[in-house]
Amino acid sequence: MKFELIDAQKAHFPVELMCRQLGVARSGYYAWAKRPESQRKKADRQLAVEVAAVHQKSCGTYGSPRGHAELKARGQCISRKRVARLMSQQGVAARRKRRFVRTTDSHHTQPAASNVLARDFSADEPNSVWVTDITYVWTRQGWLYLAVVLDLFSRRIVGWAMGEFIDRHLVLGALDMALKGRRPSRGLLHHSDRGSQYASEAYQHALASCGVGCSMSRKGNCWDNAVAESFFSTLKMELVHDADFATRDQARAALFEYIEVFFNRQRRHSSLGYMSPVEYERLDSSVALAS
Repeated sequence: MKFELIDAQKAHFPVELMCRQLGVARSGYYAWAKRPESQRKKADRQLAVEVAAVHQKSCGTYGSPRGHAELKARGQCISRKRVARLMSQQGVAARRKRRFVRTTDSHHTQPAASNVLARDFSADEPNSVWVTDITYVWTRQGWLYLAVVLDLFSRRIVGWAMGEFIDRHLVLGALDMALKGRRPSRGLLHHSDRGSQYASEAYQHALASCGVGCSMSRKGNCWDNAVAESFFSTLKMELVHDADFATRDQARAALFEYIEVFFNRQRRHSSLGYMSPVEYERLDSSVALAS
């Protein structure tokens, strides 16, 4: 380890000085430096390039678990501990979550549905349970609001809408996209918080007209909608916190790319066995067809 330190710093400090300070012989360092590179070190050097490429492709969001899953999918036989070590040596790590404020206006006179979902965030098939929520993104032009609809089966974002106002039109836009894109059978369960947008007559009529059942979180209990909350936490951590959007249009473009290109089609989800939502649904379809 001392010789490795000397080798790494020899461009900045004299070798003789470093050897004296570290208590090693200069001849010993030069003998070590002339030895051929071990197969392990050579493999580490090559793998480090791939590890860095995977981290960069994920926009700096992957830690060792998802990085390991991606490398295995590429045919690499490598342990998770080795990936973690190579990432640490290069000074790369997953982005850490930050706390963020959430806005839900539950002070309204509209009737609220009971919590039918009851924190059962599992789903055996697509389009059986959807969860939805709203968040906001700051731009230099002001707030941009984002509403999403997420399928609990695959964690795929099946509907989304963006706008300058946090109203029923925003959430109806996300719902309309989900209904048109997925065409669910009657009996789908839809879960949201108690916000005025979701409790509005227009939104409830849209659900009822398609035979969609309604479930709402208990008042002031964000854990009742934990999967939607988790998506927004991931979105903020992996995209929004490091961004400086000059315009709402710039934010819209970045959010579109994150949701449709990265999150739905590329990002490896731990709850899906480190598959992407689209890959997970495709596998399910293949199994169904085969049977």
